[in-house]
Amino acid sequence: MSDPSPGGVATRDLRIEPLTPEAFAPFGTVIAAGADGTPFGPQDAQLEFGTGTPRFYIMRIPGRGLTVSGITRHRACTQTLASVGGLPWVLAVAPPEGLDDPSAEPALDAIRAFAIPGDLAVMLYRGSWHAGPLFEGAERSFFNLELADTNTADHQTCHLNRRDAAALRLVA
Repeated sequence: MSDPSPGGVATRDLRIEPLTPEAFAPFGTVIAAGADGTPFGPQDAQLEFGTGTPRFYIMRIPGRGLTVSGITRHRACTQTLASVGGLPWVLAVAPPEGLDDPSAEPALDAIRAFAIPGDLAVMLYRGSWHAGPLFEGAERSFFNLELADTNTADHQTCHLNRRDAAALRLVA
């Protein structure tokens, strides 16, 4: 960890890992293109929406860089993300532990970061912590599948900068 900044937040480097289904398994599913007509199976997103209304939309977000000071989870549904333009991006994640505990938060050391190729999508399990999509540069658009009220009724954030006086700098 680096020396604390004047605001008292230390920056810690976190290596960005290549995305593989095995490495991502504690957090969700990696979704790759398959032949049309392939039967539903473990290679597909196992979506969970409960009794809510699914929402599929394209979100446009500015480049936020590759530093994480907070991480969020949605306990009521899965979430699926993919790049609209086929550009690579990064996602920081932590496992969905304490799903039934609204005060549970991930350990700083449990957070991992993955490089998501532009031709893949990821589905996050209910309660998987995540920060991103992250990338450097201009704004980009992403496909997002979650519940209609996820951002208002099911949005728990752990502020690492407040809780741990730390931020994670994602590095290749």
